[in-house]
Amino acid sequence: MQQVLVYADSLSWGMIPNTRDRLPFDERWPGVLENSLLRSGLRIRVMEDCLNGRRTIWEDPFKPGRNGREGLAQSIESNSPLSLVVLMIGTNDFQFCHPFTSAWSAAQGVASLINEIRKAPTESGMPMPRILIVSPPRIGSPKGAFLQKFRGAEGRDIGLSDAYSQIGSELGCDFFDANTVITSSVVDGVHLDADQHLKLGLALTEVVRAILI
Repeated sequence: MQQVLVYADSLSWGMIPNTRDRLPFDERWPGVLENSLLRSGLRIRVMEDCLNGRRTIWEDPFKPGRNGREGLAQSIESNSPLSLVVLMIGTNDFQFCHPFTSAWSAAQGVASLINEIRKAPTESGMPMPRILIVSPPRIGSPKGAFLQKFRGAEGRDIGLSDAYSQIGSELGCDFFDANTVITSSVVDGVHLDADQHLKLGLALTEVVRAILI
């Protein structure tokens, strides 16, 4: 059985837009991906380490533990052996409270996470997992509880997919642009509606299958 770790934020955790509720595993994209890969004949387990508010390398001034670099190596170690790590992170880097909120800076944060994964203290003989960078969908028009946090973010994330693609090329990672198949919810401008989780999970099925076989 091959194991895949999704390391991400609330978009992958499955937060239902404009609520604090969570979609069931079978309805959020990691679950859709696992079930689709199982149907295709792969023996697979998709594990989630998805934390609401997680950034690439920044601290949240209001909630502790949201720096994505902190604890990443331990997550890799505890879930090993891994065939693949999927990184879909960076949306929260565009919140108002950070000193650098550009596509380039978010991509540099992802590069830092990749380096952390590759130096994680896994047991001797365990493989180095491949890494798939998934560029999250563009932030829409923030609304409701996310209006103040993400005010102006829809302009700051321009060029994110290109910046992530470049990092993937430079560091030898696979890349997928979620913007090619999904969009953020019109309800809050940030998270994913259930139908978008389904589309993303199905779209990633062939991408991940090609990496693993």
